[in-house]
Amino acid sequence: FEFLLRQGDNALVLGHRTSEWCGTAPALEEDIALANTALDLIGQTQLWLGYAAEVEGAGRSANDLAFLRDVYDFHNVLMLEIPNEDFGRALLRQFLFDAFQVLWLTELEKSSDTRVMEIATKSLKEATYHLERSAGTVIALGDGTEESNARMQSGLDYLWPYVGEMFVDDQIDHAMSDAKIAPLPSTLRENWNV
Repeated sequence: FEFLLRQGDNALVLGHRTSEWCGTAPALEEDIALANTALDLIGQTQLWLGYAAEVEGAGRSANDLAFLRDVYDFHNVLMLEIPNEDFGRALLRQFLFDAFQVLWLTELEKSSDTRVMEIATKSLKEATYHLERSAGTVIALGDGTEESNARMQSGLDYLWPYVGEMFVDDQIDHAMSDAKIAPLPSTLRENWNV
């Protein structure tokens, strides 16, 4: 249940943060692309939290888990909560998480849990597109003007201390690894660094 909450909470929080750019992104193309990314993430939230609700067996739904929990009951990566104060930083956050998510979902496709495997397979298609898009945007902004380069560097400096949390293993991770449901997050760090 806790493992599934983590997956759903990551998608939910990043989906909501990304949706905040709808109508305010600096270019129409970005506005539409980020709205679509947010919709993908909210769809993934529905799958993960829906399965979590089934596993919990307490009569709650995905919507209950998304909207009727206290803030302290969420288990998402802290980086995903960072407010959208700068467009470059928000895009860089998306890229850093997308790079992790593609590796993570690729491993979850090997899960011993059939539902986890199925959700990962569906989500991986979207995450792969998100990564291609966010990587291209980060490169374009980094190679752009002096100002865009400085903003991207500033964003990376700001976000980098949060990155390590994606790769920290705890008791839940070890239990999931022992059951062959998911790998230890720490095992993805080397490939993510590439």
